[in-house]
Amino acid sequence: MSDGHEHNGHENVPSRQRRRFPGISSRTYEHPADRSALVALRKLSGFDTVFKALSGLLPERSLRLLFLSDSVRVSDQQFSHLNVMLRDACYILDLEKVPPMYVSQDPQPNAMCIGLDEPIIVVTTGLVELLDEEEMRAVVGHEAGHALSGHSVYRTILLFLTSLAVRVAWIPLGNLAIMAIVTGLREWFRKSELSADRAGLLVGQDLQASMRGLMKIAGGNHLHEMNVDAFLAQAEEYEAGGDLRDSVLKILNVLPRSHPFTTVRAAELKKWAESRDYQRIMDGHYPRRDEDKDTSVRDSWRESANHYTTHVKSSKDPLMKLVTDLAGGAGDLGDRVRRGFGGFANPAQKPPRGPETPGPSDSPGDDRPPRDDS
Repeated sequence: MSDGHEHNGHENVPSRQRRRFPGISSRTYEHPADRSALVALRKLSGFDTVFKALSGLLPERSLRLLFLSDSVRVSDQQFSHLNVMLRDACYILDLEKVPPMYVSQDPQPNAMCIGLDEPIIVVTTGLVELLDEEEMRAVVGHEAGHALSGHSVYRTILLFLTSLAVRVAWIPLGNLAIMAIVTGLREWFRKSELSADRAGLLVGQDLQASMRGLMKIAGGNHLHEMNVDAFLAQAEEYEAGGDLRDSVLKILNVLPRSHPFTTVRAAELKKWAESRDYQRIMDGHYPRRDEDKDTSVRDSWRESANHYTTHVKSSKDPLMKLVTDLAGGAGDLGDRVRRGFGGFANPAQKPPRGPETPGPSDSPGDDRPPRDDS
C-alpha cells in the first residue's frame, strides 16, 4: 500500500488504502486481444516501413512545445489534485518516471497518452469537469497504464496518420496502403483501451467509480438518471440483438472509431473485475517486469487464440454464431442461408413461422445462441 515515502522520485505520495504493485509487468492487465492485435499490426505489409519513416519525421519536440505553450501543465501549483492522482497512479503501478501531464481546453471529454521517446498525458477540461475524484483517478490510472505498456508510440503515429494523411501521401505505399495501416492501428488501439481500462481499475481499485466514469462519458453528468445494471444490459442487448445485417453494421460503425463502444468497455471491465485473474493480482500474484525477457511468444499467442476461441463460442452475436455453426458443421446452415440474412436473426426477435410443415432443421433448439461457458 502507498505509505507516503519517497520512491523513484515520487515524493509527497499520499497515504491511501490501495494496494501497490511493485515491479508489475504490463502483461498483468493487457487484454489478450490487445497483444494479438498489436502482433498482427506489426505483421501488416508496409507497417515497418511507415513506422521507421514516421519515427524520424514526427516533430515530437514540436508536440511537447505545443502543449507547454498552449495547455496547463499539472503540478503542485496547477491542478494540484490531478498531480496527486498522477503521482499516486505511478506509485501504485511502479512507473520509473512520472510522465508530464497537461490539461487542454476542450469541452469534449477526452484523455490521451502520446509521445515517441517519452509519454505525455493530456486530459481535456471537459473530462475534468465531468468526473468526480474517484472517477478521474481511474482515468489517470488508465493513461498511466498506456504509458507502462508503451502504447503512446503507436497512438502518436495513429494521430499523425489520421490528421495529417495528406502530408504522408508521398510515401511509396499508396493511399490504400496508408489507410490499411490506419485501419490496423485503430483496431489495435480499440483493444488497447480494454487493457488500459484494467490498469485504471488497478489504480483506482473501485469498480463502481470506473463504471460511473464510463456511464458519464456515454450520457453526461446525469448519474441520477442512469443505472449501472441497465447500462450493462445495453451491452448485452447490443451483443445479442438483431440479425446478420446488424452484425455487419456493427463492424461498419466501429471501424472509424478509436475507442470501443462505452457499454462494451463497461461489460468487459466488470467481467474482468469478477474474474479469478483479478483477484490473484489483488492478492499480489502477478507477472513482474524483470520476467518479461523470459516470456514465451508462443504462450502469448496461445493465450490470445484461446481468448478468441472462447469469445466466438460464447458470443451471442449472429455473425459469431454463424462462425460457430460453420466450424461445427451445423445441419441447418444451408437452410438458413437459403432463407437469407433473416435466418440468422436472434431467436427472440424472429417473426412467427408460417403454416408450412417444419423440416428437420426446424427442430426445437436449433437456433438457440451458444451456451456461455465462461
